[in-house]
Amino acid sequence: MRTTVGIIGAGPAGLLLARLLHRAGVESVVLEGRDRAYVEHRQRAGILEQGTVDVLRAAGAGRRMDREGLRHDGIELRFDRRRHRVDLPALTGGRSVTVYAQTEVCKDLIALQLEEGGPLLFEAEALAVEGAEGGRPRVPFRHQGREDELECDYVVGCDGFWGVSRAAFPAAVSRVFERTYPYAWLGVLADVAPSHDELVYARHDRGFALLSMRSPSVSRLYLQVPVGTEAGAWDDERIWDELERRLETDDDWRLERGPITQKSVTPMRSFVHEPMRHGRLFLAGDAAHIVPPTGAKGLNLAVGDVVTLARALVHERSTGSPDLLDAYSATCLRRVWQAERFSCDMTALLHPAPDAGDFEGRLQLARLERIATTPSAETDLAEAYTGFPLG
Repeated sequence: MRTTVGIIGAGPAGLLLARLLHRAGVESVVLEGRDRAYVEHRQRAGILEQGTVDVLRAAGAGRRMDREGLRHDGIELRFDRRRHRVDLPALTGGRSVTVYAQTEVCKDLIALQLEEGGPLLFEAEALAVEGAEGGRPRVPFRHQGREDELECDYVVGCDGFWGVSRAAFPAAVSRVFERTYPYAWLGVLADVAPSHDELVYARHDRGFALLSMRSPSVSRLYLQVPVGTEAGAWDDERIWDELERRLETDDDWRLERGPITQKSVTPMRSFVHEPMRHGRLFLAGDAAHIVPPTGAKGLNLAVGDVVTLARALVHERSTGSPDLLDAYSATCLRRVWQAERFSCDMTALLHPAPDAGDFEGRLQLARLERIATTPSAETDLAEAYTGFPLG
């Protein structure tokens, strides 16, 4: 097989890149190691920044998002039994966020790719990336019981943290920056209407809690738990009781309970691989960087990567100039490190560390108080939350 751009991975990064290239008249082939059902049902992020929403609309992939997604004009911070709403549009010149699950984004982009775009091969396991330093790189892959090879002008690794793409970077050119956190998130899906119409981020001495949602009838909720926690160790009543404690306020707000349909535990990690390009191989999304989920940046960072790369590939084809491709890694990493900073700051702000004492707890409360009472601090949070400029 031959194509212009070989894309490894059919998550939101790979699918959106294929869509952007298709609309610009650039050929691509997408290889995905899992089957379609797996890709369309794996639970991931659900908060889309303003820039991500705008890109999906411009790519012709926003119709169902606009119909079913939930626009949010604010978030709520809870601490010391108090509530403070951050008005996002008022602080950012009109920007907001949209609750629309990654699974739904993938479904929309898969349908468009199969109907209008280039080849999208499921259960096509990429085995390696070869020849990235030379003229035409190759991706050996296994599909339908036989081995084949994809030859392309460029390869883009959108295959996540455990994929083959990053492994193709020589050790001599790779730098890794990483932090692991001493806690995890226990996440649940529940068949009950959300108890608040916007996301609630709660700092409590017992640990962080997040009230989110997937739809007007399905709640998504999270609890800070110790590393190594098994989801099954928490029964439903214990989960609801703990959420109630951590989300409590001094007014008459109440947490609505319902049947819990899914439980999972998410470890928390910050990770950046530099550079994001080697020869004709480019990394995008989780293959290059991971953020803790507190800041809701993972999916949105992937969108920023592929928007930057699609623009650079189209520029090279139309002008013959490699300037934007040469700048791809540096351009993306500026945005990546700002997102890492914000995500780490939000995590430290809201999660009591296992070894933290009263002093650290009072510092967290002082920082939250400053956000609630100082316009410049609140604006800084709102601007980061709604998204750094794409590209």
